[in-house]
Amino acid sequence: PNKIKLDIEYEDKDLIIINKPKGMVVHPGAGNYKNTLANGLIYKYRNQLSNINGELRPGIVHRLDKDTSGLMLVAKDDYSHRYLSKAISLKKIDRIYTTFVWGVPKRNEDTINLNIGRHPKDRKKYAVVNEESGRYACTHWKLIENLGNFSLPKFKLDTGRTHQIRVHSAHIGHPIIGDQTYSRCKKLPIKLSGQALHAVELGLIHPITL
Repeated sequence: PNKIKLDIEYEDKDLIIINKPKGMVVHPGAGNYKNTLANGLIYKYRNQLSNINGELRPGIVHRLDKDTSGLMLVAKDDYSHRYLSKAISLKKIDRIYTTFVWGVPKRNEDTINLNIGRHPKDRKKYAVVNEESGRYACTHWKLIENLGNFSLPKFKLDTGRTHQIRVHSAHIGHPIIGDQTYSRCKKLPIKLSGQALHAVELGLIHPITL
C-alpha cells in the first residue's frame, strides 16, 4: 500500500470511477512496484475491492497506458467486476477518448477494423498485422475540430487491445501528438511529456440497476 491522492469522479457501494493522472502506472510490474494506482487503491480501500484479478490488480476492470490520462472503472465486489468485464466484452460500455493527432483526416469520421499484434521487429511495440495473426481491433473516430497542422478527434473503442488507439492512429497516417513510440519526432505545438490522450467519458449500465 502507498498513500496516494486519488481523483475520484464517482463512487458508490459497488464501483468507483477514477480519473487517472498522466504518468501513473495502473498496477505493479517490472520496474514499477510502488506508487501505482493499485498501490493507492489498496491503501485507501484495503479489503473493499474485488479480487478476481489477484492482489496486484485489486478491482481493476480495465487499464490505461501510463501516459494516458482519464476515467477508469474499479469494482468493489466480484459480482460487479464480472458484470463490468462482460459488459466491455459485449461492447455495452462506451469508452470515449479525445486526443490531438498530426495532420487533418480526409474524412470527418470512420471506423478502423484492423488486427493488432506484436511488432515483427520491435517486441516492445505493437503494430497492425494481417488477418491471420494478432487480435481483432475496432476503433471508431470522429473529427471534432481542424486545427491546421493537427486535429482534435474523439475515439470510441469496441475492443481494448494494448495501445489500440495509438497504433490505429499511426497506421492511418495521423499519429498522436507526443507519442514517443508510434509518432516520428516532430516539433510539438505545445510542451508535452508523452502522448496527448485522455479517456474523457464512460457510458455504462450500473451493475445493480438492471
